[in-house]
Amino acid sequence: MALRAAANRLPLYRPLCSPPPPPSPIRSPLRVTCSPRNPSPVFRCQVATDSNPKIESVAQSKGNDRSSNGWRIKMLYDGDCPLCMREVNMLKERNESYKAIKFVDISSDEYTPEENQGLDYETVMGKIHAIESDGTVVTDVEAFRRLYEEVGLGWIYAITKYEPIATVANSVYSVWAKYRLQITGRPPLDNILEARKKKMGQECSNDKTDQNHD
Repeated sequence: MALRAAANRLPLYRPLCSPPPPPSPIRSPLRVTCSPRNPSPVFRCQVATDSNPKIESVAQSKGNDRSSNGWRIKMLYDGDCPLCMREVNMLKERNESYKAIKFVDISSDEYTPEENQGLDYETVMGKIHAIESDGTVVTDVEAFRRLYEEVGLGWIYAITKYEPIATVANSVYSVWAKYRLQITGRPPLDNILEARKKKMGQECSNDKTDQNHD
């Protein structure tokens, strides 16, 4: 009886850590781990969470976007222009390693505006056009800059991003685009368009004739 009475007079010791409140439906449940550091009834508590959220980025750089066929930008070029073809051939050679540019010859009979953002032959003959994989059309010096960037030569046109260099560069290119047919010894654009229409008309007539014979 004496021992029991003495035990009743001893102070009660409780762990200092208490269980956390019940988790909300939104937050992940908490895990409480208590471990004694010394013989005393006082415990140190560590709270750990079971949640390990993974953050996935959905944003992609425009320069990394590719079309379903693998190209990033499409170059519309005049295959009948000898000076233009020097540059095109150089870009094609560089593109062997990058596979980023799709080359489209507008002088080909297979060229169609429907597959190239509605750009017809006459429009594209007036100045250079390029089409990015998302459908954005770029022209003038900006088109050259984008094409060169895709094959590791962006430094050549890098300065044309800034004014007043950009305005000057576009002005110089506009003069070249206006007189390039004369410079390369070709007939005026009106004559080229007329010859192209006749050629396309003859091909259509021949196709109809062949169908009638069949």
